[in-house]
Order: sequence, then C-alpha cells, then structure tokens
Amino acid sequence: MVKVKLLVEGGGDGKRKSVNRECRKGFRLFLEKAGMGRMPDITACGGRQKAYDKFVHEHGDDNALVVLLVDAEGPVTSSGPWEHLKSRDNWNRPAGALDEQCHLMTQVMESWFLADLQTLRDYYGPAFQESGLPKYLNVEDAPKQDVINGLADATRRTPKRAYDKGKHSFEILAKLSPSQVQQQQQAPRAKRFIEAMSGFCSQ
Repeated sequence: MVKVKLLVEGGGDGKRKSVNRECRKGFRLFLEKAGMGRMPDITACGGRQKAYDKFVHEHGDDNALVVLLVDAEGPVTSSGPWEHLKSRDNWNRPAGALDEQCHLMTQVMESWFLADLQTLRDYYGPAFQESGLPKYLNVEDAPKQDVINGLADATRRTPKRAYDKGKHSFEILAKLSPSQVQQQQQAPRAKRFIEAMSGFCSQ
C-alpha cells in the first residue's frame, strides 16, 4: 500500500505550529466527510512557493505518492493546473508528475466557503449578513479580494466579529460539506481534487 502525502498551501512557518495544526485538522475533517478510504498524510506548508518546493523535493519518493494543493491566485485560462502554474508562477512540472498530483483550489481558499452558505450561517449566527457576499454561480470565478472583502462585510456585526483568516479560516473549512462544495456548478476543481484523492487513498 503506497503512502499518500498531501502538501497544502496554508498554515504558517515553524513559529506558528498552532496554525499548522489547525490547517491540517481542517483539511483532515473535510476529507473525512468526503469519504476517503484512508487518510493521506497532510502537511501544512505555509506559503504556496514552499508547498511547490516541497513537492519538487519529495516527488519521486518510491515510498509515497505526493499531491500538491495550492490556490490558483487568479483566473485559470490554461488547460490544466500544471499549465496554469507554469504560466502564472513559472513553476515547472517535475518529470514524471501526473496531472492528478497537482490541484488548484480557487483563486483563494475562502471561495469554497461561498459554495456552502449554510455552514457560514451556522458558524456566524443570526447577525451574519449574507447580502455582503459576492454572488458567483461558479465560486472559482470569484476574484480573491472580492471574496475577502465580502466575508469581512458579511461578518463584521457577528459576535465573532469580522472574518479573520487566522482565527476562522480552518475552523470553517473543517465544518464545510464536501458534497455541497464539489457540486459541478459550484467548484468543479474541488470535485476533481476529491475524486483524485479518493482514488489515491483507496489503492
């Protein structure tokens, strides 16, 4: 049985172990609800460059299958994730790396939250102002700053106060419904990610 390692953009550096822990927990609970046969080994890499560098370093390990998950950071016009990352970041696809080993979330992770409004309502309570959020049928089209600004506007009057990426992001991720997020019209790349991970983790 091949070990599966998931390298995700998110968390902090070595001085922010609690953030890394919350990042790993958020993704683990999200994937558990998605019905993984077994869980991958999840690493919170901090910045997206660090995530890519770690993938390049660990790809090719005969004892593990390594998967990269990063934000797109902008509109995706390329045919695949590796092509997008080459065009935007000048990241080269390592020799032998499969298409299914590279995944883009959205322009920013918080866009997934827009696909599951009920979780946001439950998390922030009655003072949550849904009208402050940007409206996109496909949340992957939502520009990064629109999402962040919208979350701040929608949550500023709640007891938890305005959305705080450090305090709230991974708690919300852990509560999201994967079935809601990965609906084809909502976030098709989320569906691609979950299906690939399910396949790898069932081997």
